[in-house]
Amino acid sequence: MYQKYIKRFLDFMIALIALPFVLIVILIVSPLILFNDGFPIFYNAERIGQHGKLFKMYKFRSMKKDAPDIRLADGSTYNGEDDPRVTKIGKILRKTSIDEIPQLLNMLKGDMSLIGPRPDPPDWLEKYPEDVKVFLNVKPGITGYSQAYYRNSADGEEKMKNDVFYAKHCSFGMDVKIFFKTIAVVLKHENTYKDTNSEANQISEKSKEDLEQIKKVSN
Repeated sequence: MYQKYIKRFLDFMIALIALPFVLIVILIVSPLILFNDGFPIFYNAERIGQHGKLFKMYKFRSMKKDAPDIRLADGSTYNGEDDPRVTKIGKILRKTSIDEIPQLLNMLKGDMSLIGPRPDPPDWLEKYPEDVKVFLNVKPGITGYSQAYYRNSADGEEKMKNDVFYAKHCSFGMDVKIFFKTIAVVLKHENTYKDTNSEANQISEKSKEDLEQIKKVSN
């Protein structure tokens, strides 16, 4: 009852009320991205949605144009503090999570929920073990259990376990806790970047070479 009807109603109303704010943010941020690195303003990433259906997720572009896709050893996206692919304005957008604000438009459309598992790239669909696919029954979220309590510190396997936990225990009370926990984490700038020194978050030698090459070009 909550997931199917009440949650969708709340998502729609929150997104509708927030729409003027979203438009104002777009008007402010768009020129900053444009002057810093030109077009495009948005990064429309293809992501895995509810029941495995793919959708376009809206974000403000925080990386340089044509930046290569660099992954960690577990297949998750590289997100380091010294990432040379990120623009100057992009670093601010990521640190404050402002780059995620356009996803309220996804919420309005019904592709995403305010709270839910963070959506993965399409190639992850083949990597999900059968016993964790239960989290595909709920809509992906702008923030979620793993995002709120671990943000970018959890590796791919931990994130999947956290998403399964959320899917099995989803409730209004849990969503409220995750919402306020997310605000606290963002304001404190906790776990903004992954610790690539840890064994779980190592990047491949090829990716290291790509990063070094980008740094040379940037300098």
